[in-house]
Amino acid sequence: MAEMFANAIGYEQLMGRWSVRLAPLYADFAQLRDFGRILDVGCGTGALVKAIAGIARSSKIVGVDPGQSFVDFARTQFKDPRITFQVGDAMQLPFADGSFDVVVCQFAVMFFPDKPKAFSEARRVLRPGGLFVFNVWDQIEQNEFADVVTRALAELFPDDPPHFLARIPHGYHDLSVVVADLAPGGFDRVAQTTTLTEHSRADAPSVPAVAYCQGTPLRTEIESRNPSLLAKATDIAADAIAKRFGTGRVDGRIQAHIIAIER
Repeated sequence: MAEMFANAIGYEQLMGRWSVRLAPLYADFAQLRDFGRILDVGCGTGALVKAIAGIARSSKIVGVDPGQSFVDFARTQFKDPRITFQVGDAMQLPFADGSFDVVVCQFAVMFFPDKPKAFSEARRVLRPGGLFVFNVWDQIEQNEFADVVTRALAELFPDDPPHFLARIPHGYHDLSVVVADLAPGGFDRVAQTTTLTEHSRADAPSVPAVAYCQGTPLRTEIESRNPSLLAKATDIAADAIAKRFGTGRVDGRIQAHIIAIER
């Protein structure tokens, strides 16, 4: 997933702000306080690891991500001896069978090329009775900044609208599909689901506009249509956010689903 985004520092400053808002709620829902060995797959810059470390009496917390820059950045953020980070692929996790009590995954599943395969890997590294907990963004209409930006860019590129945000980050929102994908991954118990709603806030409309247009693969989609229009596209997105939420500090709803299932 990391290769699809800007460098780790850029991601942390731009897009990381959204996942940070939901990480504590996610960790609390999963009731991670009493689990000993926890693996975070697709850990990015470590937002969820930070939330878990703050509440869990864990003996071991491992973050794994395919992006070397993300792993390097995450390593600079923690001095807790329980926490380690390493490069790894969700399709082939570099751990022995039954190595963890819990596997978590925050906003990474949507990017996995073979979701049942990734789910089977999560199951493999879990001990019997262990817990797999992951979350996905809800549909784009329930995530206001992303929706406004996507609609604004569709007006700039009416013949070929850039739909990265709706297609990938917000494209795996149907819970019936998500739960069904767990079965070919080897999970045969009943999944528990919940939907969390929060708010993402920024000091100005330009902040989420830059985050989405320049800090995600949406940038590639814009530049593939016309590389000279990136700045204009960002300005149009900022103007659309200002029109909807005001010209000062902005506040938009974000919404995500959490899925939990035992091995």
